[in-house]
Amino acid sequence: MKKFSVVPFLIVAAFALALPVSAVFAATPGFGNLYYNGMIVRTVVPPAAFPNAGIDNFYKVTNGVTGQLGIASVAPGADGYHGGHWKVFTVTFNPDTTHILLTSQGAVLAAQSAGTVTVTRNASADFLCPVQP
Repeated sequence: MKKFSVVPFLIVAAFALALPVSAVFAATPGFGNLYYNGMIVRTVVPPAAFPNAGIDNFYKVTNGVTGQLGIASVAPGADGYHGGHWKVFTVTFNPDTTHILLTSQGAVLAAQSAGTVTVTRNASADFLCPVQP
């Protein structure tokens, strides 16, 4: 009668069980939309945080109107586009102001100048996300 060693079986079993667990923790990209110069453009949202490393301005509106999306300051083909290395600014409508749909960096800056919104740099939220106009 042959002796059967349990050790190789346990090693193979441990490896096989580890594969599905590691797949659960592997991040997958998502897809979405944002505004660029008044147009909706597509994005691929890989799970790629780059705190304090943003280059191009990205505006995240916290209390906007229905349909409000994030706002990119540049996109492929525009001067100064750096591949989606986003420098995040939080945009918050001030109390007692009329909330409007913001669809461009120019609109955000005009609303800030008019006192309608407050724009705050949020360096810890900088991220990488390519844009597909």
